[in-house]
Amino acid sequence: MPKRPGLLRRIVLWTVAVVAVLALMLTGTGIWVYSALRVTNVGELSFTNELHVPPELEPVIDEDGRKRFDLTMQEGTSEFLPGQETATWGVNGAYLGPTMRLERGDDVAMDVTNDLPETSTLHWHGMRVPAAMDGGPHQQIEPGQVWSPEWTVDQPAASLWYHPHLHGATAEHVYRGVAGMIIVEDDDVTGVLPSDYGVDDLPLLVQDRSFRSDGELDLNATGPLWMQATYGLMGDQILVNGTHDPYFEVESERVRLRVLNGSNTRSMNFGFDDDRAFQLVGTDTGLLPAPVELDRIRLSPGERAEIVVDFSPGDDVVLRSYAPKQAGSFAEDRLAGADDEFDILRLTAAGELTPGEPVPAELATTPEITPPEDATERVFTLGGTAHINGASMEMSRIDEVVPAGATEIWTIENPSVVHNFHIHDVAFRVLDIDGAEPPPELTGRKDTVYVAPNTSVRIAVEFGEHVDPEAPYMYHCHLLEHEDQGMMGQFLVVEPGTEDEVSRDLGIDAGHGHAGGHGGH
Repeated sequence: MPKRPGLLRRIVLWTVAVVAVLALMLTGTGIWVYSALRVTNVGELSFTNELHVPPELEPVIDEDGRKRFDLTMQEGTSEFLPGQETATWGVNGAYLGPTMRLERGDDVAMDVTNDLPETSTLHWHGMRVPAAMDGGPHQQIEPGQVWSPEWTVDQPAASLWYHPHLHGATAEHVYRGVAGMIIVEDDDVTGVLPSDYGVDDLPLLVQDRSFRSDGELDLNATGPLWMQATYGLMGDQILVNGTHDPYFEVESERVRLRVLNGSNTRSMNFGFDDDRAFQLVGTDTGLLPAPVELDRIRLSPGERAEIVVDFSPGDDVVLRSYAPKQAGSFAEDRLAGADDEFDILRLTAAGELTPGEPVPAELATTPEITPPEDATERVFTLGGTAHINGASMEMSRIDEVVPAGATEIWTIENPSVVHNFHIHDVAFRVLDIDGAEPPPELTGRKDTVYVAPNTSVRIAVEFGEHVDPEAPYMYHCHLLEHEDQGMMGQFLVVEPGTEDEVSRDLGIDAGHGHAGGHGGH
């Protein structure tokens, strides 16, 4: 079968670019260019801006007892850099959105109004919801429309988030500012963790951004088009909850940081500038059985970690992203931003601190995800920047069909450049990486995992019980430019035994979803 012209062009451009980079590196000019590609702000910040803590959005209880949240995607302006206005998008505000707090067992409804100038969607990343309520590329919201999904919360306590998921435009919509966090609570928690929101329980939505000289967001910041197409959009400035150059005044002996890498492309390797240890208590979709002591944790785009940090009176420490490495090779570490380091947030402790409970030895009793001996196994090969198993995303094509309630083994193979892998409406456990046991920070419940070049990751995937023979979920690379280029597939969850009875063709125009989505009005 002949390659499509777009794919052939990308292969040629990528090959020419790699050859050009290697040739340049043999010259003095090349060494200068290569050196200039490294980005850092370490030692450059003054930490003059108080960290913005997104407000918690209060729901209205409707006549059916549902918690109903009003969310409006809208345009606005923000001042990130002193004296410069930036055109931005946000939810219920100019940039980013409020935090939503949900409890297991809640019946919830979202009224999502699109006041943006473009069609968009709003996806609940990590949330276990019916496919028609997922906010993926099929649940499009046209300008002026309202989309009203409903579901019952049924999953363990976790830090989740929401963001647009319009196929072909996800990267730009997120980069402009449409994103926010979701906190899920449930009673399956042993002991006490810091939970005073905005005081000792902080959401940290960390993003890299670049700005033009006039203060506007630079959507072509990475460099040559071939480089941005290959590695994605990477910025040279850091925003935390939309705050540039931020500080936070600590008032408690122990602080829980809910860290989300909300960047389009950039992986980050979080630790503190004094190398103090912290307790990892939760990963993407749930708390760990027991805390794990670390001094670094790597998060690729879309991944989350809950960490608890101890402070003493007068402490002055900087949360930093150290060079994450693991981009594939000496040259690719530099091209993919894996040599870059950033100061993220300064934390200064008061002279007197509120005592905090010690981190409990046992955190949650959620059963470990364990595949049966006869588990179905599937293999997904990530090709270039636009293919999974040799195919680019098509809105009308179903790639996989899964029986509800199954636990399967998926192998993610990456013979290509930097990628990660995210699956909607699941929790999974990393079984091994190239046959070796995963590190402790990858043993918890996950929905997104980094897959380094020339690496294979096996995961045990726990599927939900929501069935729909027509509305699909997605799996994809969560480097957003790769997702937009087509590195995404679709799967249906159906009644067990009916996998061969459903159509693999949704019967829609390949370029369009179900306008307005199910639940829209």
